[in-house]
Amino acid sequence: MPQMIFVNLPVADVARATAFYEAIGCALDPRFSGPHASAMVLSDTISFMVLDRAFFQGFTPKPLADAHATTEVLLCISRESRADVDAIVARAAAAGGKGDIREPQDMGFMYARSFEDPDGHIFEPMFMDAEAAMAAMAQPAEA
Repeated sequence: MPQMIFVNLPVADVARATAFYEAIGCALDPRFSGPHASAMVLSDTISFMVLDRAFFQGFTPKPLADAHATTEVLLCISRESRADVDAIVARAAAAGGKGDIREPQDMGFMYARSFEDPDGHIFEPMFMDAEAAMAAMAQPAEA
């Protein structure tokens, strides 16, 4: 079995978060979803568990961060192409998120943009041409 990751995210409104994650390409897994949480599957190995804040609080002794006011984590997700990066940012903005919360990054071999979900969690979709990246890293640094 491949190693998987389940990213748990506190949200204000599970139904709104579920609709948002469906809009950016995730599929609801009803086996692990209910009134207080939705399992949103991005790929065979990555799922986002969106949990209402009170339910989420039961899993940690620490206070929850307000992702609108502080950065808790940056979630970088790979995409198949530059067009896929652009498409997910557009879908996120159309579904109630905020697109391009920072300037897009284009390093030639890597292209990245950003968006926030409605609860302020920051995503950084990116496309990287691995061969071009390795070639760029093999070049001597300019003085």
